[in-house]
Amino acid sequence: MLPTVRVLLPDGNELDLDEGASGRDAAAAIGPRLADAAVAVQVNGEVRDLRLPVRDGETIRILTDRDEAALAVLRHSTAHVMAQAVLHLWPDAKIAIGPAIEDGFYYDFEFPEPISADDLGRIEEEMRRILKADVPFEREDGVDRGALIDRFRAEHQPYKVELAEGLEDGTVSLYRNDDFEDLCRGPHLQTTKPIKAFKLLSTAGAYWRGDSNRPMLTRIYGTAFFRQADLDEHLARIEEARRRDHRRIGRDLDLFHFDPHSPGSPLWHPRGMAIWNSLEDLRRSENAHRGYLEVKTPLLYDVDLWKTSGHWEKFRDDMFVIPGEGEAHTYSLKPMNCPGHMLLFGSQRRSYRDLPLRYAESSTLHRNELTGALHGLMRVRHVTQDDAHIFCTMEQIEDEIFACLDYVDLLYGIFGVATQPELSLRPDNKLGSDEDWDVAEAALESALKRRGIDYVTSPGEGAFYGPKIDLHMTDAIGRSWQMGTVQLDFQMPARFGLTYVGADNADHMPVVIHRALLGSLERFIGILIEHVAGAFPLWIAPVQAMVLPVADRHHEYAEHVAAELRDAGLRAEADLRSESVGKKIAEAEHQRMPCILVVGDREAEAETVSVRRRGKGDLGAQPLADLREALLAEAAARTAD
Repeated sequence: MLPTVRVLLPDGNELDLDEGASGRDAAAAIGPRLADAAVAVQVNGEVRDLRLPVRDGETIRILTDRDEAALAVLRHSTAHVMAQAVLHLWPDAKIAIGPAIEDGFYYDFEFPEPISADDLGRIEEEMRRILKADVPFEREDGVDRGALIDRFRAEHQPYKVELAEGLEDGTVSLYRNDDFEDLCRGPHLQTTKPIKAFKLLSTAGAYWRGDSNRPMLTRIYGTAFFRQADLDEHLARIEEARRRDHRRIGRDLDLFHFDPHSPGSPLWHPRGMAIWNSLEDLRRSENAHRGYLEVKTPLLYDVDLWKTSGHWEKFRDDMFVIPGEGEAHTYSLKPMNCPGHMLLFGSQRRSYRDLPLRYAESSTLHRNELTGALHGLMRVRHVTQDDAHIFCTMEQIEDEIFACLDYVDLLYGIFGVATQPELSLRPDNKLGSDEDWDVAEAALESALKRRGIDYVTSPGEGAFYGPKIDLHMTDAIGRSWQMGTVQLDFQMPARFGLTYVGADNADHMPVVIHRALLGSLERFIGILIEHVAGAFPLWIAPVQAMVLPVADRHHEYAEHVAAELRDAGLRAEADLRSESVGKKIAEAEHQRMPCILVVGDREAEAETVSVRRRGKGDLGAQPLADLREALLAEAAARTAD
């Protein structure tokens, strides 16, 4: 009798299999229909190839095309078919790597001549020709590494040579589909048959292994789904995302632009600054209401400060360093505010009666992001955070975290979105003892539970100095964004030797809560633009009311209306161009103006305005004074559309 292994199924039942049985064998033992539908097997939470053996005591779950986790397997296999098609069309191309990623896949190539997005159709056509035959994916384990390196050299595939040289003997596996073969850990589909609904999306440049000193490769992005309807829905979302692209809308609405003289640093136009200042007004008023004290700290510090804080060791490559006369005179532009706030706290003797002490600062930061990583307002080098640091006692931690979460609810409620908190726990490169981390993590979790908030945990994703609550939001087209963060820190106060005098007249170390709720203002505005597709709520709209005279003789009254609204504190403009009022209305609507006011003879005579509201249409004539008060009330309420 053959030895057996026993695995646990998701429903709690056990399944006995012959020793060496694969995931596909397990699926067949459960039922032939499941074996036919199986895509991969999830073993103790990890997605594996069906061809690999399952082991005694493992918990397994057979994945089919109905499981979200199976999509990565489909996409990885589709990437291999794409690489096969590329080599058919460009036999001299060099192939690099091709993983599945969120929402799709990519493969990196070095082409003998440049290709463009126009070539994607040719590659797709060749893929469909390849897929007319149902070809199995075959896995080969334990391949001789030396022989493989020699083969890749003979085939003039230098990137595969480098990858193979980095592997250890006994760990090399290959996947083969028809005439294409590649180094790969898998998992892959059983055959190419399920690959039907796919689309190649774009090309981009990508340095080999992300190193700007290595060759620039051509990256081809694509996506795949098990069903055409899912692909069509995804492509529609992509098209909607293009329509909402904040870079295009930023140009259309005259909000900001970028210039090659300062890559990654937006130049804000007057209308863009109206949005920025509205957020700053919100930040300042709410901070004052909640007991925060506004401070301002330098942009430039010497290297010793960053060594004390721990940033020099861990983030030096992300900092703009300014060399001087030797190490003692090396400086850096600050990538974050926290060390400066430590200096503020440590500048004088503190008492427990001073705590909690809440410093707030919206300051310019600089981070040396790679050029290829820059993306509009979403990834910049010039960063501004709605930053704050709360110095408190151990006993005050939970209440302060609770208050931060209350602040979060108010801020995001204004924009009509909810946040999904993620509790990020200790990483491998953490500073401090496990005991400190136990206390810190428990305090954050207790505050979340006290507010009755559903949250997820992410082991290993905390900051190096403490655990954190990351705040995620889902935008109008279903995309999730990581926004602000609340972080607990026992390490930096210790590094800076910060103390306060307790009620017992002894020195104690404060705890620091790092808190940025909107996160980067640049990034937040970019996300907001895409969330509302440029149609800002009235309170934050760059122009809250656009006044349109019917004819030249109404210019004086139009200017009077705009001035009345501006004097009341509203952002109003009058369009005095020599264009028809119909064209002006169309352009104002294209600019997503929340309120359009048309004035002619009747309005000038009666001190009224004809009101058109975005999303509500023509509301008819209203007394100017009544409209002014209504708009002021709406702006003050900061209501979302």
